[in-house]
Amino acid sequence: MSKLIKTDAEYSRWIQELKERYRRSQIKAAAQVNCEMLRFYWSLGRDIVARDAENVYGSSFYRNLSQDLKEAIPESEGFSRQNLQYMKKMYLLYSELPTNCQQPVGNSKAEMCQQLVGISQCIKDDIIFSVPWGHHCTLIDKYFEKGERDTVLFYAHKVVEEGWSRNVLKSFIDTNLHLRQGKALTSFSRLLPAPDSDLAQELTKDPYIFDFTEMTEPYKERELKKALMSNISRFLLELGSGFAYVGEEYRLKVGHTEQFIDLLFYNIKLHAYCVIEVKTGTFGAGDIGQLGTYMTAVNHILKTEQDYPTIGLLICKDKDNVLAQYALESSSQPIGVAEFQLTKFIPDEFKSSLPSIEDIELELK
Repeated sequence: MSKLIKTDAEYSRWIQELKERYRRSQIKAAAQVNCEMLRFYWSLGRDIVARDAENVYGSSFYRNLSQDLKEAIPESEGFSRQNLQYMKKMYLLYSELPTNCQQPVGNSKAEMCQQLVGISQCIKDDIIFSVPWGHHCTLIDKYFEKGERDTVLFYAHKVVEEGWSRNVLKSFIDTNLHLRQGKALTSFSRLLPAPDSDLAQELTKDPYIFDFTEMTEPYKERELKKALMSNISRFLLELGSGFAYVGEEYRLKVGHTEQFIDLLFYNIKLHAYCVIEVKTGTFGAGDIGQLGTYMTAVNHILKTEQDYPTIGLLICKDKDNVLAQYALESSSQPIGVAEFQLTKFIPDEFKSSLPSIEDIELELK
């Protein structure tokens, strides 16, 4: 370190600025390299399909291709047999080409190459090529054989928008986020202006999965809330993008009384406070009135001119959807009602295929 950087504050700040600019450039360069590499992988997958390579070159095709590419491009570590198979699946997953495509009789390979098209027009390639390769492999493993491209695109957008790690992606896949996102019963469309109402609705889930609390029956409401706070990072992740924790049992002086809000958050995307009440029992119509009172108090006491109106979220053990809808219609506050589960979410269409307790007991006899 030179004497100049120690004695000249302006010079020192300039060096720090240069350092930060260089780091930002490195990050951008790495992202660009990743994007171009994914484009290459996709194009290699296209070539494999276009050449009908597996049939033309025989059962050892992937082993030979892997070996030859490693020798031709020794500095690359991405040409394992498994990766090459992923590249083909990546192309089939995101292109217009049907996955059962076969070369038409009488067409040359060159003619077939011309028939192949690029990324499907309904897919933004800047999204696809911004998803890390390992994430693509995870999505392919889970959804390629099922042909669930819409589900893959849902998670691809989430990875890019939220910056999910691969482990976070796997966690949300395991809990079927795509079936839960935006499903809460709410009054947002009636009481919030567009597009705020759409954004608020999309931030909800039903059910919320609290498996990270490791709670088991029986438990008390206070115990569940304590477990949520002990796992605040996981709780925030489950709540979704933009939520910032403000306080638990947040005290508000209302007239001559003290009111305590279960959980208070602020959502930076909505620029609004969010009051969350967690109930371990069945939803009751009176719960809406209590939550609405807390929200009104927050609007009067905490909300500034820069903040949008407070939203409320009531998360309960179970609910009658008709009763919940009627209760929401009776309130002038933007509120959502959802259930929570302490175990991973199983879609209704799969529950019927699972063995009952009686079936398991019969098997054990």
